[in-house]
Amino acid sequence: MKMFVSERRNKILQLLDEKKRVTVKELAAHIGVSEATLRTDLNKMEEDGLLKRTHGGAMLNEDSDNETSFSAREKKNREEKTIIADTAFELIEEKQCILLDASSTALELARHLKNQPIRLTVVTSGVLTALELKENPDITVILIGGVLTNRSSSIEGTLGLSILEHVNVDIMFTSGNGFSVENGLTDFNLYEVALKKELIKKSNKIVALVDSSKIGKSSSAVFATPEEIDILITDQVSNVALSTELKEQNIEFITPVFN
Repeated sequence: MKMFVSERRNKILQLLDEKKRVTVKELAAHIGVSEATLRTDLNKMEEDGLLKRTHGGAMLNEDSDNETSFSAREKKNREEKTIIADTAFELIEEKQCILLDASSTALELARHLKNQPIRLTVVTSGVLTALELKENPDITVILIGGVLTNRSSSIEGTLGLSILEHVNVDIMFTSGNGFSVENGLTDFNLYEVALKKELIKKSNKIVALVDSSKIGKSSSAVFATPEEIDILITDQVSNVALSTELKEQNIEFITPVFN
């Protein structure tokens, strides 16, 4: 059975996570595609910052911020994510039903909500997000069912989507591995992408939480097109060019206000 490009690249990341370094020949044996195709994949993935090319293969980035590790992603740009979460909170109203994906930025928003005296229903595909929110007695937490992965602490697959037939989601807060005005929100994990696409369909408003390091970057698969995104929140205080481009796509651009 032929693999999708995003599925193939996700497999490459999984093998790299296990072995730390792989050759093109090893990848060809594991994945069953030509070495030329894999070289193209590896070059593109290096551009996206997902790995480092070596002679005849690839290795994990030397720094600890390997994008496939949730714990590393959570630590990366933590201050920026906190600013974004504080700004996003201003959009939430009492008694709403909101949806948080399993991203590290949405987890930061959950940490903010945990200590707020606000009555909410929160639907989430993030296990860590659900555990944070259960501490607040005013918040009803609904965890979407599915397959639990050991590296990302997220639910994968669409097994538990039927739960969304019983709730009306006012706002979905989501993030990805990259955002561009041309493509929208993208990610490299095919299974998370499949779930996020369905979650977006079920939500009345989509708010993208994107720290500035992700802007202008694209990953393997699109899960939210520019047409689907209503609001983008970032930590950049001013970016005239981005603001103009987003306005042309009818995306509201919100940046933090500092006192």
